[in-house]
Amino acid sequence: MTPAEEFEELRPLLFSIAYRILGSVSEAEDAVQEAWLRHRSSPVRPDSPRAYLSAVVTRIAIDVLRSARVRREEYVGPWFPEPLLADPYEDPARSAELADSVSMAALLLLERLSPLERAVFVLREVFGFGFPEVAAAVGRSEAACRQLAVRARRHMDAGRPRFEADRRRREELAGRFLGAFRDGDVEALRDMLAADVRMVADGGGKGPNFLTPVVGAARVTRVLAALAGSFTALGAGLEPHRLNGQPGAIFRDRDGKVINTWTLDVADGRVQAIRTVVNPDKLGHVGPVADAWELVRTSFPTAPAPPDRPVRRGRGG
Repeated sequence: MTPAEEFEELRPLLFSIAYRILGSVSEAEDAVQEAWLRHRSSPVRPDSPRAYLSAVVTRIAIDVLRSARVRREEYVGPWFPEPLLADPYEDPARSAELADSVSMAALLLLERLSPLERAVFVLREVFGFGFPEVAAAVGRSEAACRQLAVRARRHMDAGRPRFEADRRRREELAGRFLGAFRDGDVEALRDMLAADVRMVADGGGKGPNFLTPVVGAARVTRVLAALAGSFTALGAGLEPHRLNGQPGAIFRDRDGKVINTWTLDVADGRVQAIRTVVNPDKLGHVGPVADAWELVRTSFPTAPAPPDRPVRRGRGG
């Protein structure tokens, strides 16, 4: 097998590692491409291309994450990972774990770890690398990596998101919920919300959104009712789609351009969280992006104009 063939075979794994570390589709793709350039230019043929390339992409991702964390501290409003349409890496024996590890909720927990803790957790706990490989990838001793893994696991276990164990039930409830939203059935929407449901939007100061989370079934129901009317007025379409391994939807304008995405956390037979990404910078890989502000101005002439500059910092939820 040639180096190029080896790389292409490993590309899904490399992307999946990089995305979980970075939370960005575009940055993960760039990290994978940089790993290929280094592999191609190296005069040495590694004994284990999997271990070597995983280590290279991990180091690249750690460096990118360290600079990205500074930018995210200045981010306007809540920050979410870029929505992932499909995880290219598949392992039938670990499919449920892989899906949950790439959920918005899990990635937001990973965001709170240090770059090294995050990388160690992803390599060890998600992809099952041995500690010798993990140590080689992050440039630390095995003992140090074991300590990093313990700290990361403790933090992740303490905040681990709850999901409906039965994936079929999860998808079925999400389908009914999205159908009720499309039909404007407010009573049905309310019945499917958890009492402490949270609805949070990531607009990054570049798309119309609410800057603080909406919490509680009554408040979220009112927001959903208003949004359902707005989307009808816009002639928008709702496309159910699995995003980040969880039920979700892509909203498009009448021309098929992407307005925003939703991901739904479902547990105990209720929708526990709705996370929507409106920032156009995070939607380009989903498809051509609509001008959400223009849609608002066209349909609602009295709506406020978009802000000229960022006015507030925030974190995800």
